[in-house]
Amino acid sequence: MTIFSQQAVTAVLPQRTVAALKTGRLVLRAPHADDATAMARLLADRRIAINTARIPYPYGIADAEQFITSVNRLDGEATFVVTLDAALIGICAVEPREGGPEIGYWIGVSHWGQGYATEAVRALIDYTFADLAHETLQAGTRVSNPASRRVLEKCGFQWTGVRLSRIRAINSAAPTDRYRLDRRLWLSLKSWSCAERVA
Repeated sequence: MTIFSQQAVTAVLPQRTVAALKTGRLVLRAPHADDATAMARLLADRRIAINTARIPYPYGIADAEQFITSVNRLDGEATFVVTLDAALIGICAVEPREGGPEIGYWIGVSHWGQGYATEAVRALIDYTFADLAHETLQAGTRVSNPASRRVLEKCGFQWTGVRLSRIRAINSAAPTDRYRLDRRLWLSLKSWSCAERVA
């Protein structure tokens, strides 16, 4: 099986349209070029990058521009900007991986601890199972990030173990808790209301 680099995929496949989703407080929409400055400003805080696998640190506008042009090109992929009162506060996404689709998310530090990550991830899960027809989802979080573990657990993800994962911002590997959620469990546990499609 050939694994394409993100740049090769960008050159070959057109960007796909994803629905805009509205939750109680947030709107999730596809990223666009105007988001690069806000993304770079939020990701200037190292505390976000060290808790993700692939965000570099330091993070600049060129990194944001490359990210924005590379997403929403593959079947089964959906990347959303998370906005509050039209201001970008984070990103959430699902993308195909070798072991199955995986979600990822980050929220700007000034918005931590207010339930925005959980709200955005629930909308992402709903979209992933309903619109993309995935049967299972995976996720991971550094063992040193209890807030992210709580988000996954509140969304119904089940812990499957620990493994070492490469963390780009620290240029090293770190232990990560691994989680899994399947459609049947999601349906049986789901107590939150679905995000409303607005576009």
